[in-house]
Amino acid sequence: MLHQYLSRAGFDVSEAITGSLALESVSRSNPDLILLDVGLPDIDGFEVLRTLRESSDTPVIMLTARDEEIDRVVGLSVGADDYVVKPFSPRELVARIKAVLRRGAGEASGGGSRESDEVLRFTGLTIDVAAHIVHADGDPIQLSALEFDLLAALARRPNRVFTRDQLLEEVWGWDHFGVDRVVDVHIGNIRKALGDDATDPRYVATVRGVGYKFIGDSQ
Repeated sequence: MLHQYLSRAGFDVSEAITGSLALESVSRSNPDLILLDVGLPDIDGFEVLRTLRESSDTPVIMLTARDEEIDRVVGLSVGADDYVVKPFSPRELVARIKAVLRRGAGEASGGGSRESDEVLRFTGLTIDVAAHIVHADGDPIQLSALEFDLLAALARRPNRVFTRDQLLEEVWGWDHFGVDRVVDVHIGNIRKALGDDATDPRYVATVRGVGYKFIGDSQ
């Protein structure tokens, strides 16, 4: 059903019925976006996503019948860009797909941004926006595309406090599914990748009751 609906919406769609076949298909076709069901007959979608994230930052939208917040958090912490709970409207899914693809297209083109070729430099941290590369203490850091965007959004305006809603609008580009925990999960992923301590942060500080700010020292 989704294949037919998305094809009518103008997308080129390929389909795999198991996690193993999905991984093979992704390696061959290099898709712009992946819709990944959690409930697969061989390996679950979370494990497929973990494997994907070892070599790919292709945007992933998880599809699942599970509506517990912990399941959403697990998917997002593994590297999903969005999470849609069944039953859902095909129109809603298409809107979310287009939002994710718009964000990706903006990155590829520089988004008309003032900083498409910028390099943000801080003590112990370099963020090359054009190359989508982060180095911490000289070592390359692996971030998903969304996590990179989130870090760059904060680092462009050091010491400015962003609410979770502002970060959702800034990075996701639309009114997200209403669980602002998604921001917390991705901030946690960034901190883990950078070796940053939430209790004694070097780069990303929590402003209790408000949101987050970047506190790295500029060079």
